[in-house]
Amino acid sequence: MPDDGISRRHVWVLVCEDDDELGDRVAAGLREAGFIVDLTRTLGDAGRQCGARLYDCLVLDRGLPDGDGLELVRRQRESGDSTPALLITARDSPADRTESFAGGADDYLAKPFSLGELAARVRALCTPGRGPSSLITLGDLVVDRLRRRVRRGGVLLTMTTPEFCALELLAARAGTLVTPDEIAAYCSESVAPTGIAEVITRVDRKLGTPHLIHRSDAGYLLHT
Repeated sequence: MPDDGISRRHVWVLVCEDDDELGDRVAAGLREAGFIVDLTRTLGDAGRQCGARLYDCLVLDRGLPDGDGLELVRRQRESGDSTPALLITARDSPADRTESFAGGADDYLAKPFSLGELAARVRALCTPGRGPSSLITLGDLVVDRLRRRVRRGGVLLTMTTPEFCALELLAARAGTLVTPDEIAAYCSESVAPTGIAEVITRVDRKLGTPHLIHRSDAGYLLHT
């Protein structure tokens, strides 16, 4: 995979394609290109996956047995979710393309297509700097400041407001020591200075192993 800025981090792609052979080929091709892929066959399953995991890119068929992949893109956009979406479809008229882009799709690829071209387009959509700056990515840890969600290894982690606030600051200043007073000031009224240690303990436990937070008498540091 080229050194384009995404090869050093985990990049999660959701593919929704009801054609068994094509879906398997697309998933295999993207995995070979270095992406981590979840494959679904229906619009309903794709929606449930989006609710359970944060993705870097969606690759959706428009002709699914239970609906149009564009419907999911529209719902994502209406909820404020700007995850890049690429539509793959046999519909290739100017009207279809216009409808897709108007509905919030970022790219459009008509069938048949080469797996190499698909991987290149997905890679372009996932390139850092293209997407929203609200994402902080540190290895397999992703902090979404806009949606206030945390993912590690592709798994969504439940965080309370104080926990997310503390982690957000540590992630934004990763590799730098942050004092308890700085965390308390950043989190405003959501956590008292005397409760910082307990909050950090809970965050560190939820992040799992290997542990990312280094503690010292002076404060806390999130490893990069």
